[in-house]
Amino acid sequence: MGIKVFNTMTRQKEDFVTVEPGVVKMYVCGPTVYNFFHIGNARTFIVFDTIRRYLEYRGYQVKFIQNFTDIDDKMIKRANEEGVTVKDVAEKYISEYYKDADALNLKRATVNPRATEYINEIIKFVKDLEDKGFAYAVDGDVYFDTTKFKEYGKLSHQSIEDLEAGARIEVDERKRNPMDFALWKAKKRENQRGKALGVKEDQVGI
Repeated sequence: MGIKVFNTMTRQKEDFVTVEPGVVKMYVCGPTVYNFFHIGNARTFIVFDTIRRYLEYRGYQVKFIQNFTDIDDKMIKRANEEGVTVKDVAEKYISEYYKDADALNLKRATVNPRATEYINEIIKFVKDLEDKGFAYAVDGDVYFDTTKFKEYGKLSHQSIEDLEAGARIEVDERKRNPMDFALWKAKKRENQRGKALGVKEDQVGI
C-alpha cells in the first residue's frame, strides 16, 4: 500500500509521489543559534524527525537538510554583550544544539548548511528579485513586495487582505505594504561595536 499525504493546496489526500523514485529530499528550518533551543523548537524537530524515520521505515532514502541561521540581529546583540564574535556565539550554540538533539534521540541531518556559508548566493538571489521588480530597497534593507506575486497566500487559501487583517507584527512604516517582509537587512550602526561582526565589509549590503 502506498503513502497518502494531505495536500494543503488542493485540500485533499493524494498519493505520495517523489520527484526521484525511492528518494525523498527534506529541507527543514533549523535554529537561529544565539541561545539554547526551547521546548517549542524541540517539538518541531521531533515532528520532522518522526516523518523522516517513517519514510526510511517505508524504504525511502531520505536526504535530510536542516540549516543553522548563524548570522542574525539577536546573534550580533549576544556577541556584543559577551564581547566575542558572532562566529564564537554560533560555534557555542551549534555545539549545544547537537548535545540537546542527541539527548532527544534525533537523527543527525544529512547536511547542516550555515547561512554564512552562502552569503554570496543569498546576495545574488535577493539582487535578482530586486532586478525583476519583486523586491525593493529602503535604507539598505531589502523587502519582498507581496503585491507583485499574485499567488501569494494561495497555499494557505488566504488573500493578502485576510493576512493583513490577522497580522500581529509591528508594521514598519518604510514598507510599501504591511505584509512585505525583509529579505536582507543592512548593517546597523549599533552593530559596529567591538569585534562582533564576522562578515566581510562587502557582504553587509547589496
